[in-house]
Parts: sequence; C-alpha cells; structure tokens
Amino acid sequence: MNKPYSINPVTRAQYTIPHVIDDRDNIDAFLAKFSGRKVVVVQGLGFVGAVMALVCANAHGGEYAVIGVDLPAPSTYWKICEINAGRFPVRSSDPKVDLYFEKAMRQGNLYATCDPYAYSRADVVIVDVNLDVDKVNGSRNELLGYDVDLDGFGKAIGAIGGHCRHDALVLVESTVPPGTCLKLVVPTLRQELEARGLPTDQILVGHSYERVMPGPDYIDSIQNFYRVYAGVDQASADATEAFLRTIISTEKYPLTRLGNTNATEMAKVLENAYRAMNIAFMVEWSRFAEEAGVNLYEVVNAIRLRPTHSNIMFPGVGVGGYCLTKDALMASWARQHMFGGKESLAQSEQGIATNDLMPWYAFEFIQRHTSVNDKKVLLLGVSYRGDVADTRFSPVGYLYRFLHEAGASISLHDPYVDHWEEMDMNVTGNLEEVLTGDIDIMVFSTMHGMYRNDKALYRFLEQHPHVWVFDTLGIMPEETIQHAENKRIRVLGRGDLRGR
Repeated sequence: MNKPYSINPVTRAQYTIPHVIDDRDNIDAFLAKFSGRKVVVVQGLGFVGAVMALVCANAHGGEYAVIGVDLPAPSTYWKICEINAGRFPVRSSDPKVDLYFEKAMRQGNLYATCDPYAYSRADVVIVDVNLDVDKVNGSRNELLGYDVDLDGFGKAIGAIGGHCRHDALVLVESTVPPGTCLKLVVPTLRQELEARGLPTDQILVGHSYERVMPGPDYIDSIQNFYRVYAGVDQASADATEAFLRTIISTEKYPLTRLGNTNATEMAKVLENAYRAMNIAFMVEWSRFAEEAGVNLYEVVNAIRLRPTHSNIMFPGVGVGGYCLTKDALMASWARQHMFGGKESLAQSEQGIATNDLMPWYAFEFIQRHTSVNDKKVLLLGVSYRGDVADTRFSPVGYLYRFLHEAGASISLHDPYVDHWEEMDMNVTGNLEEVLTGDIDIMVFSTMHGMYRNDKALYRFLEQHPHVWVFDTLGIMPEETIQHAENKRIRVLGRGDLRGR
C-alpha cells in the first residue's frame, strides 16, 4: 500500500548543510537551458510548496523553469538534496505526484536550492511558507492563550525583496492573518527594493490561498479546483489572474476575484473557522446523546437528508492538521492587531478551544467505562485524518499522552504511517501483527477505511469478547456492533449502547 502524504524515510543527518550559501553557478546553469522561458520560484518546499512546484513544472508542457527554495536547516535542507537527486520528498497515494515528478525530471525544468539568489531570476515568486499560531495549552489541552509571531514570515518576505526584480509578481499562497499583504508584504518588499536603489512602485503582489487536500486527489486539489484571488492593486490582480490561468483548469473551475487581498485572506480563515465551529458544535451534542441514551449518528443521518443541513458533522476524537487547529485564532488576532478591533472573534476562538479539548473528552469517555491503568491499549490510527499519513497536530497525540499518563501500555497501528514524526515513534503497519499481542482495550482513533471491514480485525473481536472496544469515530459497522458477543463495545456519541 502506498503511504499517502508522508515524508520519505530519509536520514536527514546524511546531508551536510553548507556553511556558505552560494549556488549561483548551478542556478545560472540550470536556467541557461531554458532561455526565453519564464521562471517561477516557489518559496517553501513543504507539503504545499513542493507539490505546487510540481504543478508549475508541468504547466503547459513545461512552460516554466521552476526553482524551489527552502532554508539550510536540518528540517528542510534534506528536501533540496532529495529533489536534486531525483527523489521527491513527499510520498502520496495520488499517482499523479510521482508522474508529475518523473515528467519534471525528464524535462529537467525543476531545481531546488537554499540560495536566495534564485529570487533575482524569478518572473513569479510563490510564497508557500508556514505561519503558525503559538498556542498555550493546559494539562487537558485546554486553550489558555495564543499569539501570532510574524517575524519569521516577515524575514521570508524580506529575503525575496532583497533579491527579486522590481517588477516581479510575488504571489502569497500561505494562510496569513487578514491584512498581511497590505500591511506587511508590500511595505517589506518596497523597503528592500528602496535599499537596493530600485523602483518601489512596480512590484506586483497577489494573494490566492490553497485548498490542498491530501490523499488521492492531491494534485487535483491544486490544479483542478476553484481558486479565489486578489491583488493589492489592479495591475497585481491582473498579473495574478494571468499566471493562475496557466496552471489551473480555469475553464472547468473558474477563478473568483475579490476586491482586495484583505478579502482573500479573510476568505481563507473564514472557510476554516466555519469548519472548525461546525465540528465544535457537535461536541456538546455528542455528550448530550450519551446522557440521553440516543444514537447521535442516526440522528445526524436523518438530519442530513435536509439539503440545507447536509454538512452537519459527526462526533469524533478531535481536530488535527495544519489549518483547522489555528486559522480562526489567526483571524481573531488580525482583528485586534491588524485593524485595531476592540473585541476578539469570541465564538471562533471558543470553537478552537472546544476542539482542543476533544481528545480529553475521548479519554474521559474511555475512563467512564474502564480504568486504563496497567492496561494494554491498542490505538488504531495515528494520523489526523482518514486514509492519509498526515500526523501534524493529530488529536491522537493528545489521546496517547492522556492514556500514557494514566498508566496504560500503548501499541500503535496505522496503515499509512511508518514513523510518527511529532512523537518520534515507530508505528506498525501490519494489523495482524499487532493483533497477536495482548490487548485489553482497543481504540478506533483514525477514520481509515480499512478499519470498517478488515476481516482479521473483526475476527479478533469475535474471539476476544473480554476486550473493551472504544470507537471514537462511529466507524464500526452497525451489524457488527449489534450482533457481536462482545458487549464491551462503546461508541462516542451513542448513548443507546450505554446499558449493554
């Protein structure tokens, strides 16, 4: 099975980070092969930037010469080396990722470097660097406070301005607080250009956020999906549109232009804040359903028949990933710090705070039925989302910590994750192997499709009715739950199973 959306198992220490960053000769030699072609430089080779570079390299039969730039740091430099060695640093279940990379290697129009000199050769610079929210959480993972530090992002923009052409297009795709392009990106670029004695009124700045979805539609979520965009002025908006039309299937997925970059920046965080609040809304209802003896899943399915309510969420173990865990806080911070608002976005902040507590609620759900002290617990799934290997901010990490602190001995299974990077733990991918060990408690913790109907898994449950089974996602088949001899099956949000 392919491991979607995961990092190749590279020993990062095998790459020696250069003390002096000077890659000009290699960059010039690379671009000399593509004289007359436009140059696209992608800043940031993470999960978005690396694949964005592939999409650009494959646009219109190799129309662009593409350079990916990342920092000379242990966590990033190895990606540069891997790309230039002909190995893409992101594995995916999407076959297009490998196909696009192989085609780019054949065309020879993709190169990676850590030298900011690359920006001086760019017609278009795409900004795909992370901008995180610094959250302060308590012992139960309750949100105690947060802040947004723009220093790192500002330095990244400064590196572009210190080298780019005065008339280049700088396209910000990173999720940023509303107001960032107008209040930080443009002033920083103009300041750097002025320091170099260049005109400051011709730089073009646009914003168009990604809606990247890991998994089998990885490439299509960039190339074949709707895009919202704007520019800091008319010329920037026109240049952004012209570029996006060369890399996105705009005939089938038309572009949407908004009035200014404040609007597009707000659109991104509003999308994710809405999603996060929808999830948070179900937390209290799942607890209510457990108290009332109600199967919340059948309730939600009944409601979903109404078209206006088709996106109502199910209960779950928590919210993970890079966006939903922070974007509403980024918006609230922007309201107060970018625009001088006297109030926060209180409901949006509360949504994040509620979601952060979901792993604790799942732990309490388990503890209400059985003690975990000195028990052997199997967690089925460690990634934050089903059928992908993305473990960033996975709520399973918090559940693991709560179980461990309560005295449980924990084993891990995930069909997509070999190594849990954030926890620095190896993960078993062979389900039958983990089922041969002693298990007192089994927890369905990630919505991987294989857990719905794996024969070995349900044969094990039939043969071991003494095992407590906690389904935190509603993934187990209803027929299995109703006909199982094991009466120790509990599902989060299902009070109808309480008296079994």
